[in-house]
Amino acid sequence: MLLRRLTPADASDYQALRLAALRAEPFAFSSSYEEERDYSASVIKGRLAARMDRGVFGAFENDELVGLVALGRLDGVKLSHKALIWSMYVRPEFRRKGLARALLGAALSLAGQVPGVQQVNLSVNAGNLGALRLYESVGFKAYGREPGALLINGELHDEIHLSLRLTPG
Repeated sequence: MLLRRLTPADASDYQALRLAALRAEPFAFSSSYEEERDYSASVIKGRLAARMDRGVFGAFENDELVGLVALGRLDGVKLSHKALIWSMYVRPEFRRKGLARALLGAALSLAGQVPGVQQVNLSVNAGNLGALRLYESVGFKAYGREPGALLINGELHDEIHLSLRLTPG
């Protein structure tokens, strides 16, 4: 397995896996396949552009992108001490091999290198117990449950909000 930060050159592979994730696991993401399927190449490349406080990491097996996670610092003076994890996904046939944990570690490592970032937040579908256990196992703590956070195919889904403090206080 190879784990690395994605670049605009990975846009096509990233978009293919992202769309596959949105189709396969619609309950895991606040975005939808229908929203993202027509994103232009420039939008996708922009997501992968190098920034000190933002990054998308990919897990590769035999040169094939099989997992990803994204992290970005929040904007604004009062929010810039926080980063957000989103878009965590590993193809089902590659799960239970440590890829999600490795991807999460890469994202948290980036967060730790961004000056001023003191905590990392994320949200997870309340029914996704495997993901919830992973996040808790690396130190994330739940701080709230949002009832009906997502409306998918006419059905409401709760989300659990989690936070990991990088610095004491």
